[in-house]
Amino acid sequence: MTHAATDLPHRPSASGWLARAEAWLDARGKFAWIAAMVLGFVLFWPVGLALLAYMIWSKRLGASCRGRAGPARVGATGNSAFDAYKAETLRRLEEEQHAFESFLERLRAARDKAEFDQFMEERARKAAEARPDDA
Repeated sequence: MTHAATDLPHRPSASGWLARAEAWLDARGKFAWIAAMVLGFVLFWPVGLALLAYMIWSKRLGASCRGRAGPARVGATGNSAFDAYKAETLRRLEEEQHAFESFLERLRAARDKAEFDQFMEERARKAAEARPDDA
């Protein structure tokens, strides 16, 4: 007596070829995933939609496909001199940004004041022209 499962020829499982396809796309990077998704939309839209959902779910859109997450690359590099330089540069850039924003605010306030003063002068001039002379 033989088992039916052992009599069947060996077929590659669906997860096997999917895993190979995923590895192949990962090796080629994010743009290969995007190209596959676009091709899926062109050929049969549910395939493209499924690829888009998988790319979002697996976080392949926001990070490199080779396993390094985006936010992890922003943190410390392990080189203390470079990390100190980066922190100082970011601090200096933030100070410059705040100084520039305050400059823009002063510029807007000056422009608003000039426009208001011009409005008041025109209003006073029109009121003086409309007023009959008492002479």
